[in-house]
Amino acid sequence: MTVHFIGAGPGAPDLLTLRGRDLIARCPVCLYAGSLVPAEVVAHAPAGARLIDTAALTLDEIIAEIRTAHAAGADVARVHSGDPSLYGAIAEQIRRLRALDIPFDITPGVPSFAAAAAALGGELTLPGVSQTVILTRTAMAASPMPAGEDLATLGRSGATLAIHLSIRNLTQIRRELEPLYGADCPVAVIYRASWPDQQIIRGTLGDIAARVRAAKLTRTALILIGRVLKPGDFADSALYAPDHAHVLRPRKSSADDAGKTGDP
Repeated sequence: MTVHFIGAGPGAPDLLTLRGRDLIARCPVCLYAGSLVPAEVVAHAPAGARLIDTAALTLDEIIAEIRTAHAAGADVARVHSGDPSLYGAIAEQIRRLRALDIPFDITPGVPSFAAAAAALGGELTLPGVSQTVILTRTAMAASPMPAGEDLATLGRSGATLAIHLSIRNLTQIRRELEPLYGADCPVAVIYRASWPDQQIIRGTLGDIAARVRAAKLTRTALILIGRVLKPGDFADSALYAPDHAHVLRPRKSSADDAGKTGDP
């Protein structure tokens, strides 16, 4: 018996990985976060499977369901939204499973920041603009931020920021980042990236809070901040430049160049 922690991806059912789909299809027990995991993902479970929406359950209740499955020798698909390694709350479950000597493994999923970038039709790392993406969040009632991980500290890097679980904290985000990024720094808020009701709100640090309030978004949104969102002109990557040699495209010798031009 094994508990399979499975990343369901950001929302679109066809962004579930093949491995995740196949694991769900063979597990007689499926625990999933019903508010974030599409019904089409759970529909891969086999006929007669025990389907349990964990949205209203406590950690103790979730572990009790897993223990019951373990006693019956039944594999469990524990399905989380996005990629379970990011804000997935799997570590506390894994700690309990280890204490109970219950085997587990983890199948990654497409993370929400990747789906958000795809929805925007852009790249989060551009030559000369930003080569670093910081995945973070702001403090909420359930989870304070560790010392040194406040936005004012992280923002000194000038990196592209992907801020999770913080749509209600836009005023604080502006207060901490505007002195570092400027009021005109581009911001994009992506609500339910890849879902049918996906929304994209673009603005700046100076006006994004008002735009989001007007759209009445209060949850399930990712905030991207950085100059990569509206870069203007930027240098091409050296990767495909004709004068950039690497192991798969060695530098041409002088003899090769002479042969091309017809020189003796």
